[in-house]
Amino acid sequence: MATSATVRHLTTAELEAGLDHIRQAPRDLGVLAMIVRRPAVDEREVLTNAELDPAQGLVGDNWRVRGSTRTADGSAHPDMQLNIMNARAIALLAQDEARWPLAGDQLYIDLDLSAENLPPGTQLQIGSAIIEVTSQPHTGCQKFMARFGADALKFVNSAVGRELHLRGINAKVVQGGVIETGDTVRKL
Repeated sequence: MATSATVRHLTTAELEAGLDHIRQAPRDLGVLAMIVRRPAVDEREVLTNAELDPAQGLVGDNWRVRGSTRTADGSAHPDMQLNIMNARAIALLAQDEARWPLAGDQLYIDLDLSAENLPPGTQLQIGSAIIEVTSQPHTGCQKFMARFGADALKFVNSAVGRELHLRGINAKVVQGGVIETGDTVRKL
C-alpha cells in the first residue's frame, strides 16, 4: 500500500479539475466498486463480498462497538451504520486504489451521491440488501486531512463539495443481504 510519504497531496486546482468527471457519475444505476470492513480503529480489510444486517450494519465492522459522539450516551448512531463515498471522488483524492480504504468508508460506489440525487430517505438496492440514505452529515476530519491533505479537506467541505457529498453520505441497512464488489447499485 502506498504511504502518505510516497503520495503527493493534490492542490485545490488539481482537485477542482476532477469535478466534471465526478459529476458524470450515474444517477440511477451505479456499481459497487469496493467494500471495506473496519474490524478495529485504523484497521481495514478490503472484501469481495460482505453481509449487511439491520442490527449490525456491515457484519464484522466496528461501527457498533466504536460508538458515536452524536448520541447522548455515546452508543453507535443508528443513522451512521454505513459510510459511503463516491468512487470517482476517492479515486481523485487517493490517486491510487490501494489508498481508498484510508478514507475510512465501507462502501465506495460509482453513483451520483449529491443531495439532489440522493436526499435522505432514498433507498438503494445493492445485491440482496437495501440501504437508506440518512440525514446525518458525513464530513472530513483530521485523519482525512492527514491522509489526503488540507486542500482535500477544504475541497470536500466546500459549498460544491457539500452539495455533491464528496466526503460521502451516511446510510442504514433496512433489508439485510449479501453484497459483492461489482454489484449494481439501483436507486429505488
